[in-house]
Parts: sequence; C-alpha cells; structure tokens
Amino acid sequence: MLVCFVVVPGGEGLEFAGPSDVFEEANRQAGRRVYDIRFVAEEARPITCLSGLRIIPDRTIHDADEAIDTLIVTGARDPFGPASTSLIDWLQRQAPKTRRYGAVCTGAFLLGAAGLLDRKHVTTHWHFAAALAEAFPATIVEPDRIFVRDGPMFTSAGVTAGIDLALALVEEDLGRAAALAVARWLVMFLKRPGGQSQFSIQLAAQTASRTPILDVQEWIRDNLQAKLSVRELAQRAGMSERSFARVFRSQTGITPADFVEATRVDTARRLLEETDKPLQRVASISGFGSTEALRRAFLRRLGVRPADYRSRFRSLPG
Repeated sequence: MLVCFVVVPGGEGLEFAGPSDVFEEANRQAGRRVYDIRFVAEEARPITCLSGLRIIPDRTIHDADEAIDTLIVTGARDPFGPASTSLIDWLQRQAPKTRRYGAVCTGAFLLGAAGLLDRKHVTTHWHFAAALAEAFPATIVEPDRIFVRDGPMFTSAGVTAGIDLALALVEEDLGRAAALAVARWLVMFLKRPGGQSQFSIQLAAQTASRTPILDVQEWIRDNLQAKLSVRELAQRAGMSERSFARVFRSQTGITPADFVEATRVDTARRLLEETDKPLQRVASISGFGSTEALRRAFLRRLGVRPADYRSRFRSLPG
C-alpha cells in the first residue's frame, strides 16, 4: 500500500514524521512491507519545518502519477495564505482515485480549498476549528475530536493526533493486535482517552473576539453553579435566544451548551488534578448537580471516569 504524505513549508515535522513512523513500525511488526511511504511536495527542493528540520521530498506533484492507497495532507502553522493552484488541482485529481484520503491538523484547509470537505464531518487543531467552519460553511466541524472518519475521508486534530489517526488506519488494515503492538512499541495509547479538551483548555473557547459573547464566556467561568441555560445567557448578552445561539457558535465553533459543559468539565478536571476534594465537592464546585452528572460528562467528553482521571493525572504527592 502506497502512503503519500503531502508536505508543505512551515509545518510541524511531527505531523508527518509521527504517522510515517507508525506505518514503518507496522511493517516491522508484520515482518513484511505492508506500507511504502512517500513524501510529496510541490517542488523538488528541501522543505523546511518550523523547527528548522529539513526534509527532501521523494517526488513532486508534477511527477508521473502513482497508484496512491492512502493520501495524507499535512498543514502549515499559518493555514490562511493563498493555496497553490497546482497543489489544489493535484489534490482534486488524486483524492478521488485513492482508497482513502485526509489531513492532519491544518491540512484540512487545503482539502477545503480543493472542495473535498463539503457536507463532510471533519476536525482540525482546536485553535483553528472556528476558522475552518467559517472558511468552509458547508463543512461540519467537530472541534473536540482527536480524529474523524467520514467515508473514505479522514481528518485529525493538531500535530500528535496524526499519530492516533495512523494507528487507527493500521488497525483498519491489519487488525487490533497489530495496531496494539505498534502502540506498545511507540509507548502510547492505542486509543487516546478523550478528545482535544484534555489538551486544549476550553477548546475554541478563546476564539470569541467581540463582546457580548466574550463577556458571557467570562461570566460563565465565574458562575458555574448558576443556571446556565441558553435563555439565561441570551438575556445576559441582551440578545434573543436564537440570535445568541447563532452568534455564539459562529464565534466559538461550539454551542453555548457545549461551552458550558466543557467549562464545567475543565474546572472539575483541574480540581481532580490539583486537590484532594471528594467527588461530590468537585461536582458541586464545577456546577454539576451530582457525582453521576459529573461522571456522565467525563465519559462523554474525556472517555474516562472522574476517579480514573484523578488516579492518572493527579499532581499532588501520594
């Protein structure tokens, strides 16, 4: 199976180095060459990553086509520059011919520019989720997912999430036992517990740039034990419920209810990490009505129970 990574200047080296190591380790574990890996660029010259790492591409988009099985587009730190017409044309031509294709991190913006995200469920780095939704309104952005599969297309969150994605693709090809062997060798989870909210505090919560939404966000953080319904929040913003919900989502990439729950979970998470308060007290402080509500929210957002999260991440001694 030929796996091609599209590499662009100014990206994180880990976006392609991590996933490519997963595929190469899968070859070693299988005892045969299941995957052949190519790094593809627009031009035949070294690509410089943000760290200064330089990679020499194996081929360019202008070379004769190969039969690509899996096409993975990596991104740049600044995804807002004009996309190369040649690269977009190449993606439009190649993607439909592959068994599967997708992107790591901000590579999703290149797929969007190629018209490959319309009516698709996708994710990207939490910082850029709202911008992706705004740039490509026909796309269904899921900002708290580590990776998303929608038919033959897949997308992953920021940088290291590409490794999670590659493991999932290996599991799809070779089975759970093979993917688990790769994960063990690389010393990582086969399936990471939780979404981007574990690693990006408040997800896209900082993306609101204008009042009154920003003011409401701050008020929510300071009043987690209050009644935080859309009606109450809309009144505080001086807006109708419908307008508030629409503007909130357009500025943050998530709904008001999602933001409230994410904020409560984040507060509970920090209390579990940094204090020895009992679960009932943690639930109360963070605005959950009961430990059961806290447990359900943790399982839904982080994929782990509060007690298990505390045992894994608690920073206090003992």
